[in-house]
Amino acid sequence: MVVFLFLFSILVFFLAYKFYGGFLKEKVFELSERNKTPAHTMRDGVDYVPAPAPVLLGHHFSSIAGAGPIVGPITAASSWGWLPAYLWVLIGNVFIGGVHDMSALVASIRNKARSIAEIGGKYLSKRAGFLFKLFIWLALLYVVAVFINVAQITFNAVVPVVENGQVIKLPIGGGVATSAIIYIVLALIFGILVYNFRLPLKWVTAVFVVLVYGAVYIGQLFPINLSPSTWNVILLVYVAVASVTPVWLLLQPRDYLSSFLLYGALLGAGLGILLSFGKVSSNLPPYFGFNSDIGPLVPLLFVVIACGSISGFHSLVGSGTTSKQLDKEPDALTVGYGAMLLEGVVAVMSIIFVMTLTTSEFEVLKKNVAAIYGAGIGNFMSFIGVPHHIGVAFGMLALSSFVLTSTDTGTRLARYVFTELTGVKNRFLATGVSLIIPAVLVFLKYKDPSTGKLLPVWKALWPVFGATNQLIASLALFVVMIWLVKTGKGKYWFVPGIPALFMGIITLWALVMLFLKWKFTVIGVAALIQVFLALWIFYEGYLALKKLREE
Repeated sequence: MVVFLFLFSILVFFLAYKFYGGFLKEKVFELSERNKTPAHTMRDGVDYVPAPAPVLLGHHFSSIAGAGPIVGPITAASSWGWLPAYLWVLIGNVFIGGVHDMSALVASIRNKARSIAEIGGKYLSKRAGFLFKLFIWLALLYVVAVFINVAQITFNAVVPVVENGQVIKLPIGGGVATSAIIYIVLALIFGILVYNFRLPLKWVTAVFVVLVYGAVYIGQLFPINLSPSTWNVILLVYVAVASVTPVWLLLQPRDYLSSFLLYGALLGAGLGILLSFGKVSSNLPPYFGFNSDIGPLVPLLFVVIACGSISGFHSLVGSGTTSKQLDKEPDALTVGYGAMLLEGVVAVMSIIFVMTLTTSEFEVLKKNVAAIYGAGIGNFMSFIGVPHHIGVAFGMLALSSFVLTSTDTGTRLARYVFTELTGVKNRFLATGVSLIIPAVLVFLKYKDPSTGKLLPVWKALWPVFGATNQLIASLALFVVMIWLVKTGKGKYWFVPGIPALFMGIITLWALVMLFLKWKFTVIGVAALIQVFLALWIFYEGYLALKKLREE
């Protein structure tokens, strides 16, 4: 069952890339190498820098993946059962998420690498553009706060692992922190060697990938153990620096090298899943029931799985940083649609890690998402000969790298959007202002309104982050639909239009539920503000379409 589900998902994603992705490339968007991209026409050496497709795929995949395709699917599979989560990942990824990512990227490169919000302002109205930018900027602040907290947790992780019925605690977080620092330093050196000294990419890659993998082992020998508050401060400083550093020095090489950790996790655990045939089975029921401690399956399944199926954050990355680095138009298929399918594989594997837990393991680990992922990587990599504790550490470092790339990319995007909102072009000031709210959010204490228990920052913010994130996806698809109509491709309006309608209804529903639960707290007020802004933007779109019909 486990091997069949894994292979079936790979087949679905392969066919989707070949046929539906090809349809998007050839028919809907008509991508051509003859069209120069903004990375060439607007090259400035800081933000606009063309990158080879493999490098950009690594950057984009690392940036969009984050904790989403791990935390969301594991949480959903643990709440309602693995089958609803599995089906939504496959269907949503192919027909909604992949379309969303690729279309936002293409729309951006066809509009001088403008953000999806700026495109909304151009094709809807200036007022809609301003509202969308405000909506996105607020959402990015949640992204940064949530992922800083998750990164800090991986640096302090003590992973409980069940072996022979006994719970063994592995204190690997300090080693993960050391490894993360090493690979950031390696990325800086890599960027200088490739971009300044013009050394061959493939040879430098071969050497530095080995060094990054070696950092996993070295990290466990020399762990760095600091308090959660200290790590919060360090991470805030790190994302601030990363936001203003030229992309060629840190962002591109770090994400590129990070992608090999992610590919390694995919390949290692994937081979382990295949080799586990006949040795590992599904131990948990496919469906637990419609209601869980989180809430009802509909609409919350589509919000909790904030990545893996569809994520509005991806359109911000695609139209924010990736569109400024795309070398050739046809690369949008590989980078946009292809990276989303890779994220779907990560999500499927995360679900498999849940379904293969025994009942006793599930009871111990179900509240610890990071532990489930780390233990899952360790369990399946053991089938290819990797020592269990090293496999767990590797999985945690992969998770940490997912999170760090999304956090500093989110900060850079918040800087871009703040500049668009205010006209403030000083990147240091724009970054500083954009980090004020996340800095407050990561140090606040949150209590569950139902139980009164303290919640981790990420867990308290995840539902509103997820709903807001999915609502951005709906708005981005809505903008793309109007862009297609106004540029003579209206016959394909349904490609982004139907997903936009579905995600809009689902996420507005979820945000209203969140407000009713949290009421006039920080989270409840945030949900209410997002509902108001989203409805206003949709209304502006309705007026734009009405005007178009009257012309």
